[in-house]
Amino acid sequence: MTDFVLVAGAWLGAWAWDEVAAGLRGAGHDVHALTLSGLAEKQGVAAGLETHVRDIVDGVERLGPREVALVGHSYAGIPVGLAAERIGDRLRRVVFVDANVPVYGESFLSGWPSEGVRRSIAEHDGFWPPLGPDDCAGQGLTDEQIARFVAGSTPHPGATLTEPARPERSLADLPATYVKCLLDGDEPLPAVAALLKSDRWELVEMATGHWPMFSQPRELAGVLHSSVAGG
Repeated sequence: MTDFVLVAGAWLGAWAWDEVAAGLRGAGHDVHALTLSGLAEKQGVAAGLETHVRDIVDGVERLGPREVALVGHSYAGIPVGLAAERIGDRLRRVVFVDANVPVYGESFLSGWPSEGVRRSIAEHDGFWPPLGPDDCAGQGLTDEQIARFVAGSTPHPGATLTEPARPERSLADLPATYVKCLLDGDEPLPAVAALLKSDRWELVEMATGHWPMFSQPRELAGVLHSSVAGG
């Protein structure tokens, strides 16, 4: 049906999508979860924002001449959004899961009180250390899900978080779905709210926290399937 390319946010690799991928495959889709450079099994690989964009574009190109749905969670919304505009007519849809979106001249750390994150990156040899169990509270995760998240997380390459994005055109022109996870805040980010005014964008809300691939994988797979059904 559709080739889904799934990209998780900070600290996470392809493994984070295992349950979602199973649900999508059960619905007849092909699924390709990517690990970005410097994370999970790719630790030790130098990475900036452009490296992550190329990781995604190269992953799409390896699939051959097929339409794809790109899915970016959290931080990964930025490189996924930049990759989406580069793959042209092969893009069927881009789905942002409680994600940041690329804004010209701004980085992932722009626009929110990120001084502590920048300091932590500087103190940890250019990497953002993973969260601990207490940081995951209030996000709809069971103790078992939190333990899995923490055990699988790896330090995130800091340059990918501080380098500014430079999209070549407005993301409002892309066919897009934005998934807002309500336990992480009721309202989308201002840049997302502006894009949702486009008739090519749709908003879907989920009654869970920031990591729905762990807290509600079956429901998230259903949202992703619906995003391309009949499209």
